[in-house]
Amino acid sequence: MKKAILTILSKISNVFLLAFCGALLIFAGCKRQESGTAGERAAEPEVTVRLLTDSSGIDDKSFNAAAWRGILEFYGDTWENTSLRGAAYDVVTAQTQDQYIPNIQQATDEQYDLIITTGFTFADALTVVAEKNPNQKYMIVDVDWVNLPNVLNAIYSEHEGSYLVGAAAALKAQEDRIANPRFGFIGGIAGATITKFEVGYIQGILSILPDAQIVDYYVGGWDDTAAAKSQAKNWYDSGVYAIYSAAGNSGNGTIAQAKEYRIQGRNVWAVGVDSDQFEEGLYTATDSAVLTSMLKLVENSTLYALNTVKNDTFRGEVISFDLKADGVGYSTRNPALSRDIVTRLEDIKTRITGGEIAIASTYGAAKQLPGFPQNLNARDD
Repeated sequence: MKKAILTILSKISNVFLLAFCGALLIFAGCKRQESGTAGERAAEPEVTVRLLTDSSGIDDKSFNAAAWRGILEFYGDTWENTSLRGAAYDVVTAQTQDQYIPNIQQATDEQYDLIITTGFTFADALTVVAEKNPNQKYMIVDVDWVNLPNVLNAIYSEHEGSYLVGAAAALKAQEDRIANPRFGFIGGIAGATITKFEVGYIQGILSILPDAQIVDYYVGGWDDTAAAKSQAKNWYDSGVYAIYSAAGNSGNGTIAQAKEYRIQGRNVWAVGVDSDQFEEGLYTATDSAVLTSMLKLVENSTLYALNTVKNDTFRGEVISFDLKADGVGYSTRNPALSRDIVTRLEDIKTRITGGEIAIASTYGAAKQLPGFPQNLNARDD
């Protein structure tokens, strides 16, 4: 009897022991799994990057937004799902230009693999920091004169894409039978880069309407929508048919005014820039005040730079993105841009890429062309 009881107790003990060991194994397995997950979360990404922008930020729906799209694409994220933000990539917006050097230096101190600055206004600040940190990789968009071995310069042929949208606006005025149409250009900060937008646009207009009148205005910044909207209102009220803005977030003021007037039934247009701004111009479910947009695919340059870091081929160089390389173009999303107009524009595009049409990229060169305005606010520097 005693032996039977001992046998039973031994079996019960073994059962509890097995259960206890099983529990330990499950617990250990869970811990390994948790540890593995945490390890995956903590693993450093292959490439890290920080984007530094001016005050208009990545919500400008234009230039900075395009740069940000390239970063998102590289990591497989989207605007709605930025799962790797903070771990692999991030963005810092400078409210004033005196924050440029501190922002670049902070990103350098935090040892990002690549630091990207957007716009020529960063050039001086970047030069100061990059010279002191030769082992840090930097990229700047819209500059070709930061000649340092650790800085990649990306430039675009804005004058080619702008020629196309200028021609589009003029062809639309012809199609609408506008008598003596006038056209406007609103720039952000005057300088060689924005001059390419303006002179290309004007050459495109004049190629269709040689006697067209042109007016221009510079806001003096990238984030003053009120100033652009006020100028657009004055021009539309004086008979300007279409306004092209190359002014960052400021240009959204032009679009806002065009929307208001088209709602009222007035035949005026805004021309978008950098990104396709069709949706920004919507004033009904399908109608947009943005006739077309000059597409400057800044995302191509940010993708290029990130891939050179990933592939260990990064070097200080100047990369040019032109119409032939699909660096610039124009949007056909608005149905108001008729099939006949698009056909004409595609023919013009072929003639540009084939070398038949040469487009001046500086004000000095453009002023030598017959009928080109001589009193613009554009500046070569």
